[in-house]
Amino acid sequence: MIMAYILQPDIVRYACSCGSLKPISRIYFCRHCLKIRCGYCVCHEVDSHYCANCLENLPSAEARLKKQRCANCFDCPSCLHTLSTRANTIVVSSSEEKPVPRKVYYMACGFCRWTSRDVGLPDQTVASGGLPEKENPSTARINSLLEYYRALALKEKQEKERKKVVSRRSYLHFSDKFGLTAVMARKRAGLPQLGGGGLKDDLGNPPDVAPSVASEEVEQLPEEIFTTTINLTSVTTLTQRLAQPEFQPKYVSELYPAHKHLLIKRSQRCRSCEHNVSKPEYNPGSIKFKIQLSAYYHIPEVRMVTCEPLRIGEESHLIIKLCNPTQHPSVVQFLPLPTAEEDLEEQQKEMEEKRKQSERRDSDKDLSLTRQLSTIEDPRPIRVDLTGDILLPSSGVLLPPRDDAAEYDDSGDTHNYQDDPKVVVWRKANKAALKMVVIPSNEAREKGGEVVVGFLMNYTYMNTMATLEQKEPQKVNLKVKVFMTVGKVVGD
Repeated sequence: MIMAYILQPDIVRYACSCGSLKPISRIYFCRHCLKIRCGYCVCHEVDSHYCANCLENLPSAEARLKKQRCANCFDCPSCLHTLSTRANTIVVSSSEEKPVPRKVYYMACGFCRWTSRDVGLPDQTVASGGLPEKENPSTARINSLLEYYRALALKEKQEKERKKVVSRRSYLHFSDKFGLTAVMARKRAGLPQLGGGGLKDDLGNPPDVAPSVASEEVEQLPEEIFTTTINLTSVTTLTQRLAQPEFQPKYVSELYPAHKHLLIKRSQRCRSCEHNVSKPEYNPGSIKFKIQLSAYYHIPEVRMVTCEPLRIGEESHLIIKLCNPTQHPSVVQFLPLPTAEEDLEEQQKEMEEKRKQSERRDSDKDLSLTRQLSTIEDPRPIRVDLTGDILLPSSGVLLPPRDDAAEYDDSGDTHNYQDDPKVVVWRKANKAALKMVVIPSNEAREKGGEVVVGFLMNYTYMNTMATLEQKEPQKVNLKVKVFMTVGKVVGD
């Protein structure tokens, strides 16, 4: 199923509610607000951090302290692949003048054959970790700047809180809010204040740290750079330098193994109703999802099968295939795309309905203690230059529900459907092939010969999500705009 999407990535595109066009494999379907969502109109949240090599799971606080890097895994500084640990046995002389074998470990890359011995790193006696860390020469400067701006931000925050006009409060309120008891305890003990207060002077001001200032004066290049022959094998590439921004080594002999970056598992949430459309499992080794509302599980899939040669002003037959992925029958109808005025009017109606729902949710405060703040999206027009007309069938097409057993059972194709033979070419299980007519227009010559057509697909969807108003499953009619790149016109 995924292979078919790879073969036809941009031929059939669906219009998202935000106005962008995506293939069906790149969009989601929110079962609560019954809208199509893409990666631009959902909220991305980080669920967990993990290492892709050792599958170690780290909390967010610990990952932040380790600078989003794994402590045991390393990347090759030459080709950026993962380094592996190699063992070697050496002979060590003991006090009894009898050689004793000892096992040592070093890091090696199985792709470019780079080893830690190439830069003079000593072999380690333990298999994991233990490599000497290269100290950043600018660590003290960066730490001082961080403390300076942290204290400056704390001072600005306290000034804003002083300007706020608040009513008379009790002593317990201020002690809980500002921690007066903890401040007095640290002051009596002679300890520095919290929040970077130890870096302040006697007047409570942050220390004077000279910030970095851009300068127009640049150091002159040495004269040897124009006369000395450069050995490209000993100079690092731009990719190798940017992989280690804190050091940026100039020569290959200065390359050191870098700790591997951590990856994240993220969940995606609908901006309108704040429900999850995708949520993976917490285990790093699992590829399953707790919630996966991909569009190809809920929306009928449109796929192009064949198309006759396209000529300007002439009719060409197009065959598409429809597939119903749901467990309920669906009726699909094809309608022409609305005009710009009709599209704007419909978007304004949707915006007005969303505002009413938001006001109703805000007024009803007794239903829940936590209020969900919905985001109202501004209508965005879909800017697609259509270079052809398409003659759509006037009758609808019934798609049976998905049945995995019907794929291997030929007896399931004996259902008596009253289809128009001029429209429906063949059927099998929950799939049906339809015939349409495409007429390329003169605008196709100006767009490189590509013929792009579009239509409005109206389909029935069984909403099984229970709400306060509706407890039983409800059948609704949904619409989605579909755009197809049929092909290129042939010579006149």
